[in-house]
Amino acid sequence: MEEKVLQNKKYGMPVLIVTTVLYLAAVAGCVIGGMMVADEESPVLLVVSIVWLCIGWIPYCGLRILKPQEALVLTLFGNYTGTLKEEGFYFINPFSSSVNPAASTRLHQSGDVEGSSAKSALAMALNGGKTETDVTGKKISLKIMTLNNNRQKINDCLGNPVEIGIAVMWRVVDTAKAVFHVDNYKEYLSLQCDTALRNIVRIYPYDVAPNVDTTGDGIADEGSLRGSSEVVAARIRDEIQARVEGAGLEVLEARITYLAYAPEIAAVMLQRQQASAVIDARKMIVDGAVGMVEMALDRLNENGVVELDEERKAAMVSNLLVVLCGDRAPQPVVNSGSLY
Repeated sequence: MEEKVLQNKKYGMPVLIVTTVLYLAAVAGCVIGGMMVADEESPVLLVVSIVWLCIGWIPYCGLRILKPQEALVLTLFGNYTGTLKEEGFYFINPFSSSVNPAASTRLHQSGDVEGSSAKSALAMALNGGKTETDVTGKKISLKIMTLNNNRQKINDCLGNPVEIGIAVMWRVVDTAKAVFHVDNYKEYLSLQCDTALRNIVRIYPYDVAPNVDTTGDGIADEGSLRGSSEVVAARIRDEIQARVEGAGLEVLEARITYLAYAPEIAAVMLQRQQASAVIDARKMIVDGAVGMVEMALDRLNENGVVELDEERKAAMVSNLLVVLCGDRAPQPVVNSGSLY
């Protein structure tokens, strides 16, 4: 179904003025007509005025006001007649009805969260218990909205459960598709976000892992959820856009807002990371200690300070490595005797 934008319906103010003037004229006609009937004259003016007072409210039902970045999808007796998109004061067929199946849907997104604040309570009291959605009718927002999808527990490519949440910036670009191609475009978008997120997260490991291909080219790379968040977010955005294209929605951006190991393995993974950090630190310490021992032996040999046999060199190397690689400060022992 193609979207039809109605451009020639901005007659709201003239219709309002004319209808109001006719109502005032009908009131005056009732007074004058009553006087004419009392004088036994023709009752036509009185009858016409009464008929207009009974049906003259119908044009008021066709008045619509649109703010910037709002749209109204119109149907007449079940047929799609067009969409109002530009801001202004419109007059449409009074028997037309507006359609928005997602008007009462509440998701965790901007402009669509029903709260219990004092402002909401006051608005409901002034509107006779109706919410703001009931007051604004079936208008569709064309603004950029942010959908903060719920966190999900998903297994990465190594089978480790991770918790991840995303925020998606989106907007409606085709109101006809959004209303008529899917049952509820907001719930449809949320479901597609969940599905796309699972499909992409299963490709990546949480952290860099060997022999993992995340690009699909058959070559192992260093892609990961933690280190390649921009690439992962872009792939999630493209996946969602491909799924919601037929619903008239445009996904502008997707961002990862939360990423962590699932609670059942978080402690184990923390120990694993700590062990890896300790091993890397020990390796660096040992490499530095070996280099320092080699430098010490070379300097002693070059300067001829002392000549050591292989057994004494081994003992010196052992002592130096213990001093340089130990966790605690060594206790010095002073040899006051001879070397041998």
